Amino acid sequence: MQKRQLGATGPVTSAIGLGCMGMSNAYGPADRDESIATIHAALDAGVTLLDTGDFYGQGHNELLVAEAIRGRRDEVQLSVKFGGLRDYEGAFLGFDTRPVAVANFLAYSLQRLGTDHIDIYRPARLDPAVPIEDTIGAIAEQIEKGHVRHIGLSEVGAETIRRAHAVHPIADLQIEYGLLERNVEREILETTRELGIGITAYGVLSRGLISSTPLTLDAGDYRGHAPRFQGENLSRNQALVDKLAEIARAKDVTVAQLAIAWVLSRGEDVVPLVGTTKRARLAEAAGAVDVTFTEAELAEIEAVAPLGAAAGTRYAAEQMAMLDSER
Repeated sequence: MQKRQLGATGPVTSAIGLGCMGMSNAYGPADRDESIATIHAALDAGVTLLDTGDFYGQGHNELLVAEAIRGRRDEVQLSVKFGGLRDYEGAFLGFDTRPVAVANFLAYSLQRLGTDHIDIYRPARLDPAVPIEDTIGAIAEQIEKGHVRHIGLSEVGAETIRRAHAVHPIADLQIEYGLLERNVEREILETTRELGIGITAYGVLSRGLISSTPLTLDAGDYRGHAPRFQGENLSRNQALVDKLAEIARAKDVTVAQLAIAWVLSRGEDVVPLVGTTKRARLAEAAGAVDVTFTEAELAEIEAVAPLGAAAGTRYAAEQMAMLDSER
């Protein structure tokens, strides 16, 4: 597995990371044993970066990850998002990133994960009621105590990135970035590169839109409420994927490998997070690290999926309003 460094001050990780959210039923039921086997397969393949959140399955995901890495903690970097407030049914109630909340959320995450430190700790969203300086300062205090190694951000805009980085060096920004979601290229990517901040890109397969297999949505799958998966938007987006699949076939790779490799090609400071619950899909994703492109191939991909090509917003309106990165 190839390696990349997250920003100027962040850790060296595998070139791709494993996103674990789907293992806690975000996309419908997930098989626990297969999920754990997928994490084991990732570690065996040299994938070191595991991404989770304390609100994924209301703590379920952290407990699952802890079980999977037991005895192998020194092989992984744990990237944890915090601050999301959810009720028993899973509905979001908002975000809390007050300094006192940082200490509280972190204590619970350390306990669930069975570790004494988290490698990259980040607020899941910007809390409009709390200055980002206060949140980052509180995480910096946890670095001094040895409970956190690096600070990350998630889905914030250029101004917030600068304010946060002025308080403490930021290792990476986690943000959606892929062939069907390229808004990060408008201003944010320029800012992170200026400041020496890495990118961990999620949604590289557009939540399953970019796939060689037909899309099916199970009960409880949140994508059923996402604009890109509805009506005419879905038809238009699948037509884009069909064109990308043609390019992939000519290159003798899967369309998923094409999409992951494209994100890898964006720069050595970009690490794609591949979310999967199955070993076969993980093996497919891992194969993307060896895929390279000619200038002509990149131009062909650009012609099919330029910035803004996808139909519909990536989240429903209520969730879009929570994204500082979209302001």
